[in-house]
Amino acid sequence: MIAEVIVDIVHSEVDKIFDYECDFEIAVGTCVVVPFGLWDKTTTGFVIRLKSTTDIAPEKLKSIIRALDERPAINEECLSLARGLADRYRVPLAACLRLFLPPEMRMGEVGESTKTVYFLTEEEPYFPPRAVKQRELYAYLEEHGEADGAFLRKTFGSALNALVERGLVRSKKERVLRTPYRGAEGEAPVRTLTSAQQNAVDIIHSTEKTVTLLHGVTGSGKTEIYLTLIAEQLQKGRSSIFLVPEISLTPQMFSQLRARFRSEVAILHSGLSAGERYDEWRRLREGEAHIAVGARSAVFAPLENLGVIVIDEEHDGSYSSESTPRYNTFEIALARAKYNGCKVVLGSATPSVETYRRAAEGEFELIRLPDRINARPLPEVTLVDMRRELRRGNATPFSSLLRDRLKACLDGGNQAILFLNRRGYAQSVQCRDCGETVKCEHCDVALTYHKEENCLKCHYCGARYKVPRACPSCGSIRIGTMGTGTQRVVRELKTLYPSARILRMDLDTTGGKEGHYKILKQFAAREADILVGTQMVAKGHDFPSVTLVGILDADMSLHFPDYRSGERTFQLVTQVAGRSGRAEEKGEVVLQTCEPENYILRFAANYDYTGFYEHEISMRAAMMFPPFCTIVRVMVTGEDEGETLACLKEVYTRLSALYEREKEKFLFFNRMHAPVKRIQNKYRYQVLMRLLPEGPLAEIYDEVAAVKHKKVLCYVEENPSNLS
Repeated sequence: MIAEVIVDIVHSEVDKIFDYECDFEIAVGTCVVVPFGLWDKTTTGFVIRLKSTTDIAPEKLKSIIRALDERPAINEECLSLARGLADRYRVPLAACLRLFLPPEMRMGEVGESTKTVYFLTEEEPYFPPRAVKQRELYAYLEEHGEADGAFLRKTFGSALNALVERGLVRSKKERVLRTPYRGAEGEAPVRTLTSAQQNAVDIIHSTEKTVTLLHGVTGSGKTEIYLTLIAEQLQKGRSSIFLVPEISLTPQMFSQLRARFRSEVAILHSGLSAGERYDEWRRLREGEAHIAVGARSAVFAPLENLGVIVIDEEHDGSYSSESTPRYNTFEIALARAKYNGCKVVLGSATPSVETYRRAAEGEFELIRLPDRINARPLPEVTLVDMRRELRRGNATPFSSLLRDRLKACLDGGNQAILFLNRRGYAQSVQCRDCGETVKCEHCDVALTYHKEENCLKCHYCGARYKVPRACPSCGSIRIGTMGTGTQRVVRELKTLYPSARILRMDLDTTGGKEGHYKILKQFAAREADILVGTQMVAKGHDFPSVTLVGILDADMSLHFPDYRSGERTFQLVTQVAGRSGRAEEKGEVVLQTCEPENYILRFAANYDYTGFYEHEISMRAAMMFPPFCTIVRVMVTGEDEGETLACLKEVYTRLSALYEREKEKFLFFNRMHAPVKRIQNKYRYQVLMRLLPEGPLAEIYDEVAAVKHKKVLCYVEENPSNLS
């Protein structure tokens, strides 16, 4: 038998099919170990087709060494999807096939975990008078049937070996599952759907449209709708995928799902250990679990016969991949839905402008949930003008109103969340004389001061620096910190409220695979009074005792050089405000800003998504921004600036020729420095384009794919979520 194999090497020169002989039973989709290259070094590969003959000469035909697993790792649907991705984004097929497997499995670095268990044979027992331990061990196995060898040796010592030698006891290998978040599940409360929730479920069933947008305010019961849909599919023998935007949300959602569906649920995300990820993936592949929950990568879960795919917080930018292939999660979900004949349900209190337009125009089914469960009111939002606070001599991160509300919240035995989307102690260190900001040596960005470690950190490459005593530019000793980060907020809170228990949740405090889970579990268990955090605290969390949310710098994301800055600000403010007042007590939000008259903040304070959308869509139509066009960026990045510029020139020359041929389909075309000119010692240049809907997108991919520079990375991004 001849197997056609794609080797697991992402390089254009080996992005082709290689024939291998196989002298054992194998199936398409199997991950295999093969000899490759001049010296027959081994690598892994994927069997994509089987045939009986080959054009390769017998003396040159190499053989597959072994399969990595008994069962094909990639099913027919996933193989087809990988081919489509490779063609769509002009990337090697191996890069797309990798998406469907745990990385350690591809490299042969992880496998099953087993233990040895012992059980009785049918031999008639006889014990010498002094063999007390042997008799006790035999009695134990008679009572329990079988037991772990490590436990038996620790408890009964050499008696185990004696019974094995006498043929009274035998052993076998048993699989041990490495289960993440053990003990996370609780009891699933029995909930009856409200009329609005039941109506939503009925519409999703009855609509002929593949995609439904569930537009519901925070606390409107979207999660219960998702769980009902998944339960119905499970009863029909069909599987489900449940996607959330942040790893921090995964344990909480996983706990709810596992409380309801127990072992039917498996979790997939990059924060798991290699063994946990492999075991969870394998449970899905072998049909032991039928519900996959996780962040973006869980859309590639090895499930068959899908019944529903849920994408919660669909507006979130993390659903767009920033590594090769640069896919959009919704596109993958839609392709899987069409293959399986299933539904895609998008949920958000603040849908993306692009998604909402498609729903409003009838392409997607649109279901609105304008009220919270049991008609609980949305928390009242109070805008505080921080310019007035400064004029009154208040230079702290907290307005007088927020301080008063925090005290009342704590005195009432409730909890509060303070949101500031900037980690560290201070935003930057700046010279008071020349105005120069201390920057990273490897990246063109300002360093952030972290007081706990007394160092400066680069949030792009992770480099650390000592705090300078004098300005590196002019030598002045008049240097100081600028701006406020989560560390400083916590420090000042401890001064204001010394008895308050405070937790901080940002990238610096959530290290380790259960970093997010431990903090959220503590806060949910009322082991802290105030949770201070970045955008990690803004989405999806449900804490019944939170009655106050403080938004410390609502203006921060308003003025980024990005057409989505207003939309992102509206989404963040609305989402974090929704964490307050989710139980019986009324919630409150204090929104601090230097622009209280800004229309984005006004819409957010009034929870007026419709007003925001109508204003935003008219602005984009007038200026021809997405969804009325496609922004395409070709990024060119390399360590040698000369080689990077040479690559940029070649890319620009090719694209210029395309631009001249199809000029009427372009709204904008130019080359320039990227806004952040250097990251991790790599220079960054870009060709930026805006295309009409009928623009030559495929041709742009073709032209960029034709450029070959060994030391320079060149790739295409569509409507990138981060334009910096």
